[in-house]
This record gives sequence, C-alpha cells and structure tokens, in this order.
Amino acid sequence: MEMQNQENLGRWDGLGSRDASSRTEAMENICQEVMKKVKAIGPLPALTLSSPAIGSPPNSDLNDILAHLLMLSKRCPFEDVRGRCVRLLQAVQDLGVRIPRPLGNGPSRFIPEKEILQVSKVDTRTQSIFEDAFAALGRLDNISLVMGFHPQYLESFLRTQHYLLQMDGPLPLHYRHYIGIMAAARHQCSYLVNLHVNDFLQVGGDPKWLNGLDEAPQKLQQLGELNKILAHRPWLLTKEHMEHLLKAEENSWSLAELIHAVVLLTHYHSLASFTFGCGITPEIHSDGGHTFRPPSLSQYCVCDIANGNGHANHHDNLLSDHDMCGEVEVLMERMKQLQECRDDEEASQEEMATRFEREKTESMLVVTAEDEECVPSRDISRHFEDPSYGYKDFSRRGEHVPTFRAQDYSWEDHGFSLVNRLYPDVGQMLDEKFQMAYNLTYNTMATHKDVDTSMLRRAIWNYIHCMFGIRYDDYDYGEINQLLDRSFKIYIKTMVCSPEKTTKRMYESFWRQFQHSEKVHVNLLLMEARMQAELLYALRAITRYMT
Repeated sequence: MEMQNQENLGRWDGLGSRDASSRTEAMENICQEVMKKVKAIGPLPALTLSSPAIGSPPNSDLNDILAHLLMLSKRCPFEDVRGRCVRLLQAVQDLGVRIPRPLGNGPSRFIPEKEILQVSKVDTRTQSIFEDAFAALGRLDNISLVMGFHPQYLESFLRTQHYLLQMDGPLPLHYRHYIGIMAAARHQCSYLVNLHVNDFLQVGGDPKWLNGLDEAPQKLQQLGELNKILAHRPWLLTKEHMEHLLKAEENSWSLAELIHAVVLLTHYHSLASFTFGCGITPEIHSDGGHTFRPPSLSQYCVCDIANGNGHANHHDNLLSDHDMCGEVEVLMERMKQLQECRDDEEASQEEMATRFEREKTESMLVVTAEDEECVPSRDISRHFEDPSYGYKDFSRRGEHVPTFRAQDYSWEDHGFSLVNRLYPDVGQMLDEKFQMAYNLTYNTMATHKDVDTSMLRRAIWNYIHCMFGIRYDDYDYGEINQLLDRSFKIYIKTMVCSPEKTTKRMYESFWRQFQHSEKVHVNLLLMEARMQAELLYALRAITRYMT
C-alpha cells in the first residue's frame, strides 16, 4: 500500500512545478502510462455503465487516474496542464473507454459556480496563491476556491495549514493527518475526513489505523477525550485533562506535542464549521465528486437534483423585493444609532456585566437547525469515541456555561506567547490569521460603499465568544441584539456548535441582500472566532497545569 502511494505521489508531483518544461515532461509520462493501461484492457465491457468510480473491475487503478485527470482538467491552476488533461481524457474516450464527469455544480452547494473565482480567471496575486497551494498538496481544493473570494485571508490560512501539516514540528506527519481525521469526524465532516485519509496514507500512515480509533496507538486514543470536550463543551476542560495526557505512565505527550495536537484539533473543528457553512462539495476526484455513468437525457443526475443542484437560482429569488426591502439600510441605521449612543453615554460596569449574562443565557436558548439528532455513519464514527456526546443546550437542564473573563486569560496576553514558546512561529501565524479575519474589510455592505463595518464584525466575533462564555469587559453586549437578527443567530449557532446540521435554507435566510463573498467573510469570522475560543480554554488548562 505504502509503495503504491509513493508511486502515485511521484506520478503527479511534476505537475505542480512552476517550470513549464517539468510540467510537460510529467504530463508526457502520465499520457504514456494511461495509454498503456487503456490498450491493456481494450474497450470496456457493458458492465461499466453502472460501475462506481472507485474499485470497479477490472480497471480500478485506471478509473482512479481518470478521475484525477478530470480534477486536474478543472482545478489545476496551470492552463497547459488543464488543456493536456482535457485532450488526454478525450483521447481515452475516443478509444471506447468511458471517462468520468463531475457531479454537482462546482465547489459549493450554496454558491453558484459562476460566482466562485474560476481557476482560469483570477488576478495575478490569487493565481500565485493557487499555484503555491497546488505545488504543496498536488490539489487546489474546494475550500481554497471558496476562500479565494478573500485572497489575503487565503494566503494566511494556507501558510498556517501548510506549517501545521508539513513543516518541522513536534508530531510526526502521519499523526498530524490522523488527528485531523479525528477532529473532523467529531462533526461528521466526511469531506475533511476523506481528504486526510488520503494524505495519511500518502505520508506512510498504517492503513489499519483507519479501521477505527481502537486500532490506532494508545497515545492517539488518549487524545479522544480532549477531542470530544474541545469540540463540543470546551469550558469543561481542566488541568486534570492535560495532566492525564502529559503524565501518562506510558505513551505520555510532551508539552510541545500537546500544543501541536491542540492547534490541529481546534483548526479542524473550526474548518468543519466552514466546510458545512459554505456547503463545500466533495472534491472532483473523490467519492461523490464524479461518476462514470452517462448523463441522463435532461442533463441532470438524480444526485444533482437531490442535492438541490437542479437549478442554480440565486438565493435572492426566494423572496419578494418587498420582503427584503431595506434590510441593509436598517442595519446601517442601527449601526449609526449605536455609535451615537456610545458617544453620548457609557453604561456602568454592573450594567455591562448584566447585559453579557443576559446575552449568554439567550444564546443558550437559540435553537439550532430543526434540532434533530444527526447519527454519524459507521464510516465516520469509527474515528472517534462516544458518538452521542455533542453540544447540548445546557440552560434547559439548569446547567450553564461559566463566564471566562478575557482580562484574566486572553489570546494576546497569554495564549499567543505559550504557543510561540512551545511550537515556535505558530503563535505568530495564528495571530496573523485571527487578525486577518477580524480586520478584513472592503468598506462595503451589499451595494453600499465607504461603510465602516468594524462594529458589525466585532458583534459577530463577540457573540460567538459569548456563546462559549467568554466576556470582554469593555464591550456592550446590548449591541448584539441590535445588529444580529434571529435567523442570523440560528445560522451562527448551528454553524459553530452543530455544523453538520447547517442547511442551504439557513444560509439563504440570513443577510438576504448581501453578496456571497460577504457571507463567506462571515464564515471566516465564525471559523476563526470558534478556533480562538476553543484554543483559549485548552491553553488556559495547560497554563494551569504548568503553574
């Protein structure tokens, strides 16, 4: 298995080179290999009309290669490679071999494909970011394409992720991908699980570990409890949880390893939120991303229609102009009034504390989407323990989230330096990424220009931290109810606490007059605020253990 994966890796490696002649040579080798395989099998028997993409006899290896070529023909940032892949697939088809076609309409179920930056129509800066991403991983994934609405952020995100997964660090490479699988599986995020299963095997991971967490080393199994609490109820973390990992009789974690693991867990919990919040679809070359079946007469596959892809209507069409009239203007007017109130009067510390507690309690009562239980498939749940453990509305059972005062333990004053000390450079990278998401602005709201959106961005960030019990003494939580309406709060809570329940309807029901790029920006804010909140609880517990 390992040999085969190394061979597969080498096969595609040269396509990521910035040197055109190296790409040409790599493409030549791939063409020869494909043609050799095609000639060896001759025209496919009728059986393959309904064969799935993966594992269909007698040519599953060829099918995998053809699916990879299809992905490259659509997603490779180098035009020459895209063109060669299209021609090679056509040549294979001309020889009587069925070739795959993509399923669905682009990288997102929520955003029309034409609105997502097309790989072939991007500016120079984005092109360079895409090329770097492709060179590092051999793919330009759907998450990156959707984040491509915000190139500055994407650059920071990819730099951080590359460092966490591929550069020198405390944990071995296969552990890093396995921890990514464990974290994504907590939210049943098959998209991220599948990506990292492939990456895990490519760096030489033991396929047996993929049978379930109980097949992985004891050291990784011990991480299960931390993964569970961090994903769903991080305020319950204590220094005893950390001590259990750091002082295990056998297979104990070092502080540096634990920091690396915590950053990976929080990265993938929050990335699962982004994945569901943007309706990210499977990669073209993965299961569910392509099919070898011929298109039906209507040009729609049943799966497309079931996924709501039968027609790419813009979400605005769901509502009459009257329903949406003035949504943006009302929000802008409220921002203006709040600014004037800020200038006129300042609430007492007692009043500010009361407003926080009120907002925190109300956030517990916001119901996530339909509130039905999602039962994870065996395929996903084998990567973690205790599938029934999730985010619950504590107030209904008389429980509550304790208040965590940011002035006692903050990212800027405490968390940042702890991460940087134990895992050099990562604190800096995370800080830049948090700042980028928080401060990112184009000074626009829908069609309005020259708008200061800082008040709105701060309300979103602080509302998420409020749901996690984190309070900033200098913030007036009364502003949140003025700026975030109920449908937006439901979306935020679902995406942050139970992302697997996020639906297209929920995405469409908030900020109906806003651009998709603005909604993606909201999702970046939600993702980073969630990651920072989880990190704060974990790092505080580690600090308490150390002191």
